Amino acid sequence: MASTFFGLNISSSALSSFQASVNTAANNIANVKTAGYSKQVANLAACDPIRTNAKYGMMGAGVNVTSIKQLRDSYYDTKYWRNQSSVGLYEKRLYYLDQIQTMFTDDDTSKGFSSIFSTLFNNMDALQHNSADTSVRNQFISGAQNLTNYFNSVATQLSQLQNDINNEVKSTVDELNSTAQKIALLNKQINAIEIQGGYANELRDERALLVDSLSQIVPVEVEENPVTNSNYPDMYTGGTTYRIKIDGQTLVDTFEYHELAYTARENKINQTDVDGLYDLSWKETGVAFKATGIGATGTLAALFEIRDGNNKTNFNGTVGSDTTTFGTAVVKGRNVTTMTVNDPSITDINKLSIAAEGIITIKGNQYNYSNFAINKTAMVDDAGNPVLDADGNQKYSYSYTFTLEKELSSIEKGKNAGQKAEIGDSIDSMGVPYYMSQMSEFIRIFAKNFNSLQRGTDADPGVDLNGKEMGTFFIANNKVDGTEYAFEGNDVSSYSDTYYQMTALNFGVAKESVKDPSRIATMSKLNYTAGVDKYDIIENTLKLESETTMYRGCGASDFLQCMLSDVSVDTQEAELFQKNYSNIAASIETQRQSVSGVDEDEEALDLVKFQNAYNLASKMIQVMSEMYDRLITQTGV
Repeated sequence: MASTFFGLNISSSALSSFQASVNTAANNIANVKTAGYSKQVANLAACDPIRTNAKYGMMGAGVNVTSIKQLRDSYYDTKYWRNQSSVGLYEKRLYYLDQIQTMFTDDDTSKGFSSIFSTLFNNMDALQHNSADTSVRNQFISGAQNLTNYFNSVATQLSQLQNDINNEVKSTVDELNSTAQKIALLNKQINAIEIQGGYANELRDERALLVDSLSQIVPVEVEENPVTNSNYPDMYTGGTTYRIKIDGQTLVDTFEYHELAYTARENKINQTDVDGLYDLSWKETGVAFKATGIGATGTLAALFEIRDGNNKTNFNGTVGSDTTTFGTAVVKGRNVTTMTVNDPSITDINKLSIAAEGIITIKGNQYNYSNFAINKTAMVDDAGNPVLDADGNQKYSYSYTFTLEKELSSIEKGKNAGQKAEIGDSIDSMGVPYYMSQMSEFIRIFAKNFNSLQRGTDADPGVDLNGKEMGTFFIANNKVDGTEYAFEGNDVSSYSDTYYQMTALNFGVAKESVKDPSRIATMSKLNYTAGVDKYDIIENTLKLESETTMYRGCGASDFLQCMLSDVSVDTQEAELFQKNYSNIAASIETQRQSVSGVDEDEEALDLVKFQNAYNLASKMIQVMSEMYDRLITQTGV
């Protein structure tokens, strides 16, 4: 049977419940501008009724607050996290592509390639008519130096950009590891509260906010499952498991987290790479972490795409499988292995951008090499006759020989024979290495054509103002010993004197010509000897400006147009997708907020509703008090 004062208990439960509801609404209003906060609600339920001996059987016992829980929809969270990685990818791409585009600017605000290149040929035209005038010669040399300085400057800016991105890779990985650690700690705190029967709403909001930021760095897969009693599978303990995966690997496993490590490369991948580029791996296992690849998104992927992007033009080939594939060489007093790679993807020296000493990868294993050499062999048929191309020219086969920095065992040789070998990853993005290699390709072609005209032929070499045979005008500066590469060699290897050594970073004019302006060839030796007032070399050199197929099927003067076409297409794409994914993110966030956001008007309505309910509960107390007063003081015997 219910107590005589049971009505007070019922009224008291209502007072407590609506007080909690008012407090919850007040907390929502207080956090209306708090980032990541989810609306909370006090869930009310009727108390368990009590049995009575009366005919009606059971009597209601009032109301109780069963929980105060946040409103959140995991479906919208998942959609948001998936989209955020794309937002991060294109935002970061756009940020750095805008900088690259600025480097190639040529307008009224910044004097660029087209202006400098045009001035060079204008100076050359003046030289044609005033070859004996020292001031005209100096003007031409100055124009040539402006061209080399332009490429040096852009290449230096790209190198600095690559270095800045590399530092950002490090800071981004540190942020990722720190976020993983914080999430694991929050998981522990959340479980400690919820196992006791409570709900860690604020901690869950904090964790979701961390996942929001993490999902912009890398694509995440989040999974939360309840923990049940091992003896009673249907009994929920209150705890949960919370796992986050990136790249298919577990980053956070409830209370534990795993870190990524960054390791500076011992050797370079590309010829113009800055020193110490970071590679990523899992700290505990050492397994490589690939931020780029098919479908890769997130800020980290964008950083690697711009830092290492080669437009899928990295070197690859097949390790030979015959008895001559592997050899032995002695380097610095110790035996090392030489290895031949057939069917190389790059046979044109102008396009060659692999490092002189670098890293070659075979079946996932990396090997440092200290030297490479290109082998060129004339092709013959079974009868020993030369194999000719469609134009009647001799066809050649190519292979590379790499000198590794260690000696391979017979087992390693056997495993590597016939396998695919590559240098660097094939990254479908135009990043710093791509633009560096494009500049190197252009200046190699241009310098080779220019120098060839200056030198002339063995039978009729080009001569300077004093009749002296001309050497190399456009050179490559050796940054190590200060000497100049004059491109006298024919065999291409890591340190041979060939145009492979020329890059946009070391492109220059021969010191001899700078010091002595007479050291420019304007006519051939036969014309000079005959005393003919001709300037055949300058006339032919002037044609380089309008050469229609010098670079990528275009003229030399179209170089800038090619570069701007590449970077502007990428920039426009990044801008378009960045806007699209940002709009999608805003749409999803609106949907999320429709569930978990705090609406001021709605909370104000709730306050009035809960206040009225609280007032009614107070009125219940007053009524019950008057009834008990009548019962106790006025009807007592």
